[in-house]
Amino acid sequence: MRKLAVLLGGALVLAACSSTPPPPPPAPPVDLNNPLIAPGYLAQAASSDQFEIQSGQLALQASQNLAVRNFANMIIADHTRSTQMLTAAAQSAGVPVPPPALLPPQQAMLDQLRSAGAGPSFDVAFRDAQINAHQQALTLHQNYAASGDVPALKATAGQIVPVVQTHLQQAQMLNVAPPAPPPPPPPPAHAGERG
Repeated sequence: MRKLAVLLGGALVLAACSSTPPPPPPAPPVDLNNPLIAPGYLAQAASSDQFEIQSGQLALQASQNLAVRNFANMIIADHTRSTQMLTAAAQSAGVPVPPPALLPPQQAMLDQLRSAGAGPSFDVAFRDAQINAHQQALTLHQNYAASGDVPALKATAGQIVPVVQTHLQQAQMLNVAPPAPPPPPPPPAHAGERG
């Protein structure tokens, strides 16, 4: 009887061990392409801000146009501030903040801007890039402010929207002159003509 009790006790211990639930499956990877969830929104907003800051710094080196330089200083300051605002909101909500980095679309725009040269050709490329980038940023922040998943970030996105709207309007009105066309070649001289 004693052996039976020991065997029965051992069987109960083994049964208890086998009924331990398996560990939960790993969390699915975060989709950084989804701008309505905090990680995706933060990555895209950080990339947008980095593009504005870096393209503004590039404009200060490549442009002599006072309007372009003033606009560049404004976007550097305002996008540095929006990065700080989003970082503070994310930290207050316990959301990890990605390191500031350019995502491929913003990196491609910056590379294209770098290849634009300097002077009037740069100024036109800069204005066009700013209009495009601010249209994208406006959509990003408006959508997250309306439908995002973290209240503190939604509120901050809503505060950023009017700043981006102002930048977009100013970029659209940025006074840049297209580069002057090359002068026409002189007419060919015909043999026997006197000049």
